[in-house]
Amino acid sequence: MIMFCTGIPGHYPVNETTSSLTLTFWYTLQDDILSFEAEKQAVYQQVYRPVYFQLVDVLLHKAQFPSDEEYGFWSSDEKEQFRIYRVDISDTLMYVYEMLGAELLSNLYDKLGRLLTSSEEPYSWQHTEALLYGFQSIAETIDVNYSDVVPGLIGLIPRISISNVQLADTVMFTIGALSEWLADHPVMINSVLPLVLHALGNPELSVSSVSTLKKICRECKYDLPPYAANIVAVSQDVLMKQIHKTSQCMWLMQALGFLLSALQVEEILKNLHSLISPYIQQLEKLAEEIPNPSNKLAIVHILGLLSNLFTTLDVSHHEDDHEGSELRKLPVPQGPNPVVVVLQQVFQLIQKVLSKWLNDAQVVEAVCAIFEKSVKTLLDDFAPMVPQLCEMLGRMYSTIPQASALDLTRQLVHIFAHEPAHFPPIEALFLLVTSVTLTLFQQGPRDHPDIVDSFMQLLAQALKRKPDLFLCERLDVKAVFQCAVLALKFPEAPTVKASCGFFTELLPRCGEVEPVGKVVQEDGRMLLIAVLEAIGGQASRSLMDCFADILFALNKHCFSLLSMWIKEALQPPGFPSARLSPEQKDTFSQQILRERVNKRRVKEMVKEFTLLCRGLHGTDYTADY
Repeated sequence: MIMFCTGIPGHYPVNETTSSLTLTFWYTLQDDILSFEAEKQAVYQQVYRPVYFQLVDVLLHKAQFPSDEEYGFWSSDEKEQFRIYRVDISDTLMYVYEMLGAELLSNLYDKLGRLLTSSEEPYSWQHTEALLYGFQSIAETIDVNYSDVVPGLIGLIPRISISNVQLADTVMFTIGALSEWLADHPVMINSVLPLVLHALGNPELSVSSVSTLKKICRECKYDLPPYAANIVAVSQDVLMKQIHKTSQCMWLMQALGFLLSALQVEEILKNLHSLISPYIQQLEKLAEEIPNPSNKLAIVHILGLLSNLFTTLDVSHHEDDHEGSELRKLPVPQGPNPVVVVLQQVFQLIQKVLSKWLNDAQVVEAVCAIFEKSVKTLLDDFAPMVPQLCEMLGRMYSTIPQASALDLTRQLVHIFAHEPAHFPPIEALFLLVTSVTLTLFQQGPRDHPDIVDSFMQLLAQALKRKPDLFLCERLDVKAVFQCAVLALKFPEAPTVKASCGFFTELLPRCGEVEPVGKVVQEDGRMLLIAVLEAIGGQASRSLMDCFADILFALNKHCFSLLSMWIKEALQPPGFPSARLSPEQKDTFSQQILRERVNKRRVKEMVKEFTLLCRGLHGTDYTADY
């Protein structure tokens, strides 16, 4: 009866809307069967395996598209509901695989083989598509590397006559789902790669073809050098013809980054130049022109393409990470890193672009993205560009303070601040962004929680990697401390978290960094009061662990000060909450001062105390808290 309801005639959701209700039944039945001990399970498996194979047939029948003519009459809402229904079917098939195992793949493969090789009757594309869809549903999440039917399936794919978009999409996604398998069986790449490259030229297959190429380039990059010239040529062609939307263009650049990473250095340079030259020329032209909205879009688009290419283009390792390919290690590159060579070229151009666009937030963000990505992948190879980049970042941040510029500064501090050669430019940049941000605090930082968040993260990173940055006389440590206390009171949770992170890095430095010790002595009480206010109910309960970390750090590194401050701070009646008795406050301060080793205990104390402050202690509301 339920099988009939699952396979009820007609297309969901146009002719029927009930079949989707039955899917959970099959899940539950399977869970029950698999929960039995081995002997009993074997008996039930014998009875129910045929039923589940029948279910697969029914589901794949229901997943079939209607005729092109009929589908043309469906509304966009009906098409979307059908898409979701197919995803539910896909999830069910994946689940059923647990019960049926490899036999399910063989079953699908046999059906597809019979369908594609039968000379008797012409097959419908809908039938082929549904079988492939079933295969893809399983291959996307289950490791099919052991399966003996995948080689046959890869052999069948080129035989499918692709007559429409839905079938072509599913063929693409199936190839994508098998990319890891292809990495282990590289001889088969040649039978499917031409299909993918051909599909790249079709705007209707944009998402499926680009995401499949990206997967192949990521998983199989060490086997792609023979095809690299062809892949780059086809990709360049579709990029120049502007066939794809922005996000697919970005994916395509990431795919090319993976591909080029595995080539010899001179090949990388050659391909990079041919790939980037048209964009360099466009940028040069745009840098000369008078700023206008369409120019801006073009600049941001080009910078986005470059930054996506640099996200995945990583030649520094050249020790490949491909399992089992010890024999295919690539030679360690000699001479300058090709990415640096190209980046320096791009850098000169960006300077030109910024001469006209320095006060445009979007352009500045796009510039920061390029360097943030490349600093991450190049690491030490980026060193020659540090002074120039520090200078440019300082100019950008002074003109328009932006979180992205602070995040990039943080990267530079993280990677280069401990190297004596790079310390001067990085120190200069650190002092500059700090003074600009402090000015922002005076003008009213509430409109810029993202900048405050990134600033706090930068300060914490500086203390972690290079506390010497806090020794400079030109750094107003007192003002920085007071701004961070202010940031603890922001309503935005990420900003508060970042400020707590700053204090947990700062307090351990009390002894070794003299200006830090001095400011904590003078203004530490103000910090404690802000922390107690937050625990008393001013901050979200989800942030209590962060405030507990500050209390723990105060106790560990400034014990004598804390024992004096906490008694004074909790003295006034009604602080930090009118619900507390003097005894409860006293107990809390004694508990905190006693616990200098176990951070987890302090977190539990703070949780208890915050519930008392909020009048929630012992209520059902907090049972699971």
